[in-house]
Amino acid sequence: MIVCQCQNISDRDINSAIDWMRASDSAALITPGKIYRALGKQADCGGCMPLFLATMRKNANLEVPMELRGLRARTTKDNQTCKATRKSSII
Repeated sequence: MIVCQCQNISDRDINSAIDWMRASDSAALITPGKIYRALGKQADCGGCMPLFLATMRKNANLEVPMELRGLRARTTKDNQTCKATRKSSII
């Protein structure tokens, strides 16, 4: 099935690109932009994006690698110190 008519990208192309990227780097975060680049193409009008994303989500190799899950939850505001707002004791 053709997913992107502007660039003539099929669901098979998307799935092949995802499978290839996952095989070459098991920790890669796969995005639509990376798929376009892997296929040697670039997004045009964006009308296909809902179908493009739905096709991506159906691929079992799209999952975020286990070691990268929860990274955002581990970093909280309390753990970070901002040097720019630290007050100096010298006046």
